[in-house]
Amino acid sequence: MSLEKVLSISGKPGLYKLTTQTRSGFLAESLIDGKKISVSGRHNVSLLSEIAIYTLTEELPLREVFLKISEKEKGGEAINHKVSKDQLEEYFFSVLPDYDEDRVYVSDIKKVVQWYNLLTKNGITDFSETEEVNEEDQAKSKAIEAAKVTGAKTSTQKASAPKASSAKKGGAAKSTVARKK
Repeated sequence: MSLEKVLSISGKPGLYKLTTQTRSGFLAESLIDGKKISVSGRHNVSLLSEIAIYTLTEELPLREVFLKISEKEKGGEAINHKVSKDQLEEYFFSVLPDYDEDRVYVSDIKKVVQWYNLLTKNGITDFSETEEVNEEDQAKSKAIEAAKVTGAKTSTQKASAPKASSAKKGGAAKSTVARKK
């Protein structure tokens, strides 16, 4: 499986594998526990193949960062993402010495390391750019595009409406509870 079929869904832990298209979006399977969820237009979805890390000279695709980690670890797992901030920064610097320290935060490094380890545990270790695309893979890519058309937000799209300030104060939660009654 390539990174074109691996998703990060805002507000959901871990990574997801695109499985099937539905009328209102698509189904995704968690790489952590194998549970399937329905992804609709209200979710912010990012394909791992679209994510890049800032360096001092350019934006490096996440695939290439994973390749560098894989070379350093000889295909094995990286350090735990729960180690200290200093250890994470030191490790990431050893993998990518020219990353932009002003724009790449420790939280970003944690995600990259956690995602790499999750992919490795699930046997997804081929981070090369070239991969033959079969009919099933084309159908899955079309499902993602269809979800974008139906309203699913990706990391490259901005939300269409500003968030209400009452949500911070609990106003949105109260109205949701009232509708359930």
